[in-house]
Amino acid sequence: MRRLLFLLPVAIFAALAAWLYAGLGGDPARIPSPLVGRPAPAFAAEGLATADLEGPALVNIFASWCVPCRAEHPLLTRLAADGVAIYGIAYKDRPEAAHAFLAELGNPYRKVGLDEDGRAGLEWGVTGVPETFVLDGESTVVFKHTGPLTPDAVRRDLLPALGR
Repeated sequence: MRRLLFLLPVAIFAALAAWLYAGLGGDPARIPSPLVGRPAPAFAAEGLATADLEGPALVNIFASWCVPCRAEHPLLTRLAADGVAIYGIAYKDRPEAAHAFLAELGNPYRKVGLDEDGRAGLEWGVTGVPETFVLDGESTVVFKHTGPLTPDAVRRDLLPALGR
């Protein structure tokens, strides 16, 4: 009986460690979103609102102060040059900083919404920037990518979700 009492905490610890270790194998860019399978959320940011979104398209949440946003920007520019419709939401950013960011790096967006107070980001369920959502032709959210886009993520996830 005493041996069983000793082994019980060890077994619980081993099970917990195995469960936590298994969680490390997940892709953090594939965080599930309750928006997937639903229409784009109702939002309004200065310069962009739900009614402006015409899918298939990407909705990219970015900020001028976000270093990974700067890193993914060339991919967005390339996608826009290839004819992908991209809408941007400048999340919790000052308008002058967002405009300067786009003036410096180029503007791949059809329209940009300025979300200074973060309300539009709340509607999209933003947990951090950058985040990119894929909308189908009915403006239904079909995919969400968390974190900066990579060539692999674009090829593997975004383009197929766009039907390309």
